[in-house]
Amino acid sequence: MCRAAGMTGTDAMLRLSVLDQSTIVTGRTPAASIRESLALARHCEALGYHRYWLAEHHNSEAIAGTAPEVLIAAIAATTDRIRVGSAGVMLPHYSSLKVAEQFRVLEAIAPGRIDLGLGRAPGSDGLTAYALNPNAATAAAHFPAQVRDLLDWLAGRPLAEGHPFRDIRAQPAGPGEPEVWMLGSSDYGAQVAAHFGLPYCFAHFITGGRGCAEALAVYRDGYRPSARHPTPHAALTVWALAAETEAEAERQFSSRAEWWLGRERGMFAALPSPEEAAARSYSEAEQESAARLRRRAIVGTGVQVARMLLDLAAANGVEEIAILTTTHDPEARRRSYALVAEALADAQVALAAE
Repeated sequence: MCRAAGMTGTDAMLRLSVLDQSTIVTGRTPAASIRESLALARHCEALGYHRYWLAEHHNSEAIAGTAPEVLIAAIAATTDRIRVGSAGVMLPHYSSLKVAEQFRVLEAIAPGRIDLGLGRAPGSDGLTAYALNPNAATAAAHFPAQVRDLLDWLAGRPLAEGHPFRDIRAQPAGPGEPEVWMLGSSDYGAQVAAHFGLPYCFAHFITGGRGCAEALAVYRDGYRPSARHPTPHAALTVWALAAETEAEAERQFSSRAEWWLGRERGMFAALPSPEEAAARSYSEAEQESAARLRRRAIVGTGVQVARMLLDLAAANGVEEIAILTTTHDPEARRRSYALVAEALADAQVALAAE
């Protein structure tokens, strides 16, 4: 029986969450990736993970997660404890009112368990962004105003005096509201989160850690307390993979390395299997690129990954990390999350006893 992830009873414990992109893999349909996400959420709830976040990407051969609000509803209806949310909804694609209505419905489905993570990036190419919103070229510039209106609608507050939509309410009304997060990989999201007094999650897996310390400093230094969050709360999202042995972890990681090399060539394809990765010959330049990726990756046994996560959390002063794990075999992904949860719980019990 696995102990709950991060549940050691200490104030300084590291809390683990999940980021899921519904990764498309070779040999299975994108629809299968959605069903695997539903199963993985129940699995991670049983392991004690705190949150389960769904990503939003469009027009991609690599990622099936296009509609986090739909997946959130399905997962919230089939789980009991875990918080479920978006990481994130790309707000410039949408009306703030419509997003507020969607997440008020979700809050009614699972009161007290819904997170609304917001992002400004398109999560797609320019043409796709235009197809989603013909005003895409200018929408991002209005992001702070969109966030302001969204927060008011979610909380059931009238919009600002003189606002043309001041008398509009987002239904269904109720006593609770989703917890809103700001997501980002640069200083911009950190500034918006600080201004509105929101939790902030830095996308460490996108930048490999570049700019992380700077963004967190901007967030903490500029933080304006809010009623729900009187103090800043920062988290990281990382890519990590654990297996029973280092050799097996490296074998599973080869899928990501092969996929990453394709991305560097402009190919956003389905995730290959370790066997497909092993069958390909690599140029010297590709080997060097894969080696760079591996040096900054969080890969190993459960104990090794847990230690790296604890070190990363300590270095950045965060008490929450969301893990993105992509493997070709869904069982290897489930096992990775289990190994990390078990090892982290053991490590934190040991630390608490020192």
